[in-house]
Amino acid sequence: MRAFLSVFRLRLFVGLQYRSAALAGIATQFFFGAMTIMVFEAFYANVSNEPSITLSQLTIYIWLKQAFLAFIALWIRDNELFQLITTGNIAYELCRPTGLYGLWYAKLTAQRLSNAALRCFPVLIVAFVLPQPYRLTLPPDLTSLVLFAIALLFGLMLLVSISMLLYISVFVTMSPVGSLLIFAVAGEFLAGMVIPVPLMPHWLQTVVYALPFHYTADFPFRVYSGHIPANEALIGIIVQLAWLVVLVLLGKKAMNGALRKVVVQGG
Repeated sequence: MRAFLSVFRLRLFVGLQYRSAALAGIATQFFFGAMTIMVFEAFYANVSNEPSITLSQLTIYIWLKQAFLAFIALWIRDNELFQLITTGNIAYELCRPTGLYGLWYAKLTAQRLSNAALRCFPVLIVAFVLPQPYRLTLPPDLTSLVLFAIALLFGLMLLVSISMLLYISVFVTMSPVGSLLIFAVAGEFLAGMVIPVPLMPHWLQTVVYALPFHYTADFPFRVYSGHIPANEALIGIIVQLAWLVVLVLLGKKAMNGALRKVVVQGG
């Protein structure tokens, strides 16, 4: 555990150095956040039936998605890990006196934390002072805020465990392109990042709720807005933990199976 914490700390400090890239990302996230709210504002102005989520709650949803994009986007990747697998340099990783799954899990978690730390605060601060209907508001009570923080943290851990399956799949395919397309497109949609889950058809919501993706983004954001009450949020956090345990165990088993069959290129 001490080795994993050291790797986590070092990777976090390295990630915090990329401030220029963070500034460019902040500008992009502001643009897409404002454009998305405009689209939904027009939708709500012309809808015949009242949607199950209000425009103010949806605005919160969108700004939190932009602020914590590094936590929830499956397309964010570590190309260094892909290169280790496809070039044969994975042999150096196997010489380390630590478990490979835990080592990579710590690296990926630190990478996402550092990216979010550089970008989330400027987005949140400006979103809080924008005029309506673009303003980000505080949660309805302190309980919602605490539950949101817990759900967001577990959501990050859950997303990293899902991402680990992507890297493990490259041991078999030897190319990250297909895995990235499948995981990024399907995972982003099922997490509610394209269409918020409450606006999906009921049959599709049933499918989404049966999978772990929406617990990484949709669930914590709706806890913050109060759309999911505290009692349901507590149940959801327990489900998050259950999915996390299942995916970590599955990932470790898949990693061990892949390493038993790995062939290092070049000898």
